[in-house]
Amino acid sequence: MKLIYTILGTLVILFIITFSLKNTIPIQLEYYGFIEGKIPPVPLYLIIFISFGVGVIFAGLLGIVERFRLVRKVSRLEKQIRSLEKVQMLPRTVPAVYEEHPAAHETGD
Repeated sequence: MKLIYTILGTLVILFIITFSLKNTIPIQLEYYGFIEGKIPPVPLYLIIFISFGVGVIFAGLLGIVERFRLVRKVSRLEKQIRSLEKVQMLPRTVPAVYEEHPAAHETGD
């Protein structure tokens, strides 16, 4: 399994290197005149990698928020289970099974 991870890692690094070498064109960023001329030209591969990294971070933060929400929900449900188990353990004052009177099954003939 370690060999597979090594091969996949090598392929990813090789892709990143070849992608970077093929996309070295400097790009001037513009956005409705807000950042025009304030940032020097940046290579295309750098813009793509930064965009990808921001996306990964954003998705990770959303995953963390969802995990905390689920942990709270599991905690609340476990508390509900414990309270229901306590209720189930209480002695019953009414019998759980009701026996019917034998006369109720007579046909009346």
